[in-house]
Amino acid sequence: MSAVEAKLAELGLTLPEVVPPLAAYQPAVRTGAYVYTAGQLPMVKGAVPATGKVGAEVSPEQAKELAGICALNALAAVKSVIGDLDKIVRVVKVVGFVASAPDFTGHPGVLNGASELLGEVLGEKGVHARSAVGVAVLPLDAPVEVEVLVEVRD
Repeated sequence: MSAVEAKLAELGLTLPEVVPPLAAYQPAVRTGAYVYTAGQLPMVKGAVPATGKVGAEVSPEQAKELAGICALNALAAVKSVIGDLDKIVRVVKVVGFVASAPDFTGHPGVLNGASELLGEVLGEKGVHARSAVGVAVLPLDAPVEVEVLVEVRD
């Protein structure tokens, strides 16, 4: 077991199976020293556990938890490309999308769910730049979607 997966286990988390693509794309692609993930939804066993807009049908607290699930799914996608999460040098950038009610402005707090999970799991390697973007709707009516860019070594 890799050190990263041991840390996941210590946190009571299990790396899920890679979420299959919903359309014509790959869950993650490596080019040179970087792995880019596709946008990861908060899929759990093939379903989105909560749907709707943050600030309406979904609370900011629930959306923050869902963002953490997105980050966990992103780690699974990265592992599918590099084989061992201990090859991660650092998380470079996280981009998060929040489907939100028109008056909701707490997007950064929602995306903290992904950032905090990456920090807990990867330590200093998980510290990253980030964008938090509000959108009208996401695939499958998911409240949040996260994509990750990581630097890796051979």
